[in-house]
Order: sequence, then structure tokens, then C-alpha cells
Amino acid sequence: MSGVLRSGDRLPSESELARQFDVSRNTVREALAALVTQNLIVKAPGAGGGSFVRSIDHEALGKVLSESMESLLSLGRIDFEEVALMRQHLEIPAVRLAAKNRTDAELSLLDDIIRRQKSISVQDSAVPELDAQFHVAIAEASRNRVLAAFVAALHKQTEPVSYLDLSPKVGAATVRQHQAIVKAIAAGDPAAAEVAIVEHLTYLREHMIAHGRRAGTVVNVQH
Repeated sequence: MSGVLRSGDRLPSESELARQFDVSRNTVREALAALVTQNLIVKAPGAGGGSFVRSIDHEALGKVLSESMESLLSLGRIDFEEVALMRQHLEIPAVRLAAKNRTDAELSLLDDIIRRQKSISVQDSAVPELDAQFHVAIAEASRNRVLAAFVAALHKQTEPVSYLDLSPKVGAATVRQHQAIVKAIAAGDPAAAEVAIVEHLTYLREHMIAHGRRAGTVVNVQH
């Protein structure tokens, strides 16, 4: 918590920790297990393994949220549509704040993502990752790190483009919608940004549902 140990740092061995704190190795094991539960460290097996410090920031929050969401979806405690709808509701304030708070560097990043999206085919394996980068970049431009963590977690679990029938027509429409969103953000127009993101997310959800029905499947993210 103090920052003496940084993200990725390896903790001393159990025997060394026991010596430093003058406690038994069983006590050390219990302490390490508690830190794992709190998501403060991660334990890796093997010769090069050990206990490693996890980052304590909004990105770590997003990872914990995503892991929890994945478990809930896999167990059927919540359904895909609930998560997708919540993501839409959170991306609206995110894009409005991004229109007010974005930096030139963040705007350049969004433009670069769109250029890369336009340069590849809809079958390219990079499509889902670029889509995630686009939406997360907008959330981070909001300057609200908690909001950004939630958007990143929800996007990872819904991965909209993974559930679309990605024809060239759908791909082109998606890129045009992304361009409209960035144009509104660049203009510093929160109202226009909201209209653009709602149009985009509604388009994605409608196509996901339609594609799922045509395929005769239930749209979900169970692995």
C-alpha cells in the first residue's frame, strides 16, 4: 500500500518472510492467502513462480471487476443482456465527459485506432482488440478512473464485435459510427457525443440480437 513494493515485484520466499516477521511459515501462508483474496498479490507456480505484487490502481480495479463479472456470467447468475445494457448506460456519461476533458494525445489515439480499423478487413483477428481499445480510450479520456475501470470490465465481458455477423457492410457502418463519436469529442460537444454513442451501441445490440436469433442460439459469453 505504501508503494515500497511496486506492481510486478516478487515477494521474498515464505521462509524469508517468516524470518523477517519472526513468525511460522504457516502464519506466512495464511497471510499470503489473505492478500490473494484481497487481490493485492498473485501467486504463480513453478521454478520461476512465487508471490507477485498486483497493481493497485484503476486498471487493477477493472481486472478484478472483469474477473468477477466473468464468474457471474459463467454461473448464470446474471445474463449477457444485463451486462450489455449496463455498459451502454455507463458509456453515455463516459463519452460526455470525454468531450469535455479529452487531451490532444487522447484524440490522436482515437484517430489512430480508427485509421487502423479502416486498414484491416472484418475477418482480421485484431478487430475485437481495436474495438476494445476504442471504447476504453474514450472512458479513460473522461478523467474518471472508476468509470473507466467499469467500462473496461464490461466491454471485456461483452466484446460486442465478437457477437456480430461481421460483414463488410457492418464493419463499414461501425467505423463510420466511431468517426462520428470522435468528431463530437474533438468538437467538445457532449450532447452530440451522446447521440453518436447511443446510435452506435444501439446498432451493435440490435445486430447482436438479430444475429443470435438467425443462428438459433442464445447470445452469451460462457466459455
